[in-house]
Amino acid sequence: MSKYTLNVNGQSRTVDVASDTPLLWVLRDSLDLVGTKYGCGIGQCGACTIHLNGVPTRACMTPVSTVGRMKVTTIEGLAADSGKLHPVQQAWSDLDVAQCGYCQSGQIMTAAALLKDNPKPNDEDIDGAMAGNLCRCATYMRIRAGIKLAAGLATAGKGGAQ
Repeated sequence: MSKYTLNVNGQSRTVDVASDTPLLWVLRDSLDLVGTKYGCGIGQCGACTIHLNGVPTRACMTPVSTVGRMKVTTIEGLAADSGKLHPVQQAWSDLDVAQCGYCQSGQIMTAAALLKDNPKPNDEDIDGAMAGNLCRCATYMRIRAGIKLAAGLATAGKGGAQ
């Protein structure tokens, strides 16, 4: 076991875990941040997507020992400090995007990263960015509509952090 101090959602958090422990399990089991989900365990479904320094990353495939001083953002930390939802979260709520909801934190984290890099994505941009996130309920059309609405909310300044 080793101690690791991580920057998670803007807070310094120290954990004592094995160096090869996936970040997913550190977040869920050691830090009680259960919004990030376990899906496949091999980085193929996207349910465990978090941001490392703003880049969407599969937490199930990321050993805690590789995180270092990178900023970890989970679904719990995506909203602004003001309490406002992130535009993607607001759009998901407004359009009732989720069906079973299991994959949605990963979908939202990937969509938020897309909009940060491309504030006005077209269908092709959205489909390309979201291709690695699987939804067993097949809400892909609602996900795309949610991203388009979020882009408009972010542009209009309605919603939280971008």
